Amino acid sequence: MLLTDTYPPEEKKNRKTKTECPACGKNVTVRDYQQSTIVCESCGLVLKESIKDRGPEWTAYSQEGYEEKSRAGPPSTETIHDKGLSTNIDWSNRDGRGKSLSPQRRRQMYRLRKWQRRTRISGAIDRNLALALSEMNRMSSQLGLKRNLQEIASKIYREAAKEGLIRGRSIEGVASAVLYAACREAQIPRTLEEIAEVSRVDLGEVSRTYRFIAREPDIHLPVTDPARYVARFGSKLDISGEVRVEAMRIIRRAQEKKLTSGKSPTGIAAAAIYIAALKCGEGRTQREVSEVADVTEVTIRNRYKELVEELDEEIDI
Repeated sequence: MLLTDTYPPEEKKNRKTKTECPACGKNVTVRDYQQSTIVCESCGLVLKESIKDRGPEWTAYSQEGYEEKSRAGPPSTETIHDKGLSTNIDWSNRDGRGKSLSPQRRRQMYRLRKWQRRTRISGAIDRNLALALSEMNRMSSQLGLKRNLQEIASKIYREAAKEGLIRGRSIEGVASAVLYAACREAQIPRTLEEIAEVSRVDLGEVSRTYRFIAREPDIHLPVTDPARYVARFGSKLDISGEVRVEAMRIIRRAQEKKLTSGKSPTGIAAAAIYIAALKCGEGRTQREVSEVADVTEVTIRNRYKELVEELDEEIDI
């Protein structure tokens, strides 16, 4: 690693080593990490180029932060119970040159892996975190959620564990509820039904656990914007962009008049799409919309009546 301007001033000075120069015979050379060279201090002969700094990585993010030392290696992550700070032994059974290990060496590596796993997860808290984070990773993969959302979910789970909210509840249920809470916080349009489909517990347990976690004052979860569901539902219904824009307009007007308070965001989005499709001449049946939005036809009819009456929408059927 080359020396950069983030090094402290005292570390920027060239480091002196004892290596005999073939030109002048002096044994004092200088390692210049900015130029990646080893230079003789007496005659200036370049003895070696493209050298690497094998010392610890130093990183300072401000002019006053030269004393702050940062670890080398990959960045830490909340999605691993030990935040990715521990080592890991590969399962490939090959050495650094790619050659297969001997049977004796394989047995030795098997024992080392076993003890390495045991030392990484030493207590009940680590075991709980490892299982929960692994479960959230599995569900996120099935739902196609991004890595940054997994980070948010992991932070919420750690906060819930710190507050003692997971006692007496299944790890799968809490992990599912936390994943839904992370979707709410990141404004990702995912419903409880979608989370329950990939979870190992039923919808009722996920819903109860989520409501319990959402009551915690230290965990702030914003209300999901119904407009964020329009793009997903619209793609599945194969409606035009004009219908989607009209559905967004209806939702914004409903929000201005406080018609969405206490209502399911998926129900509001489904009703707005249904109204917009009728207005633009691309009518979809209530059954089609309900199947896409995963709500009942009764919900769509109720939200439809409320929006049409309160917003004075004119629909030509």
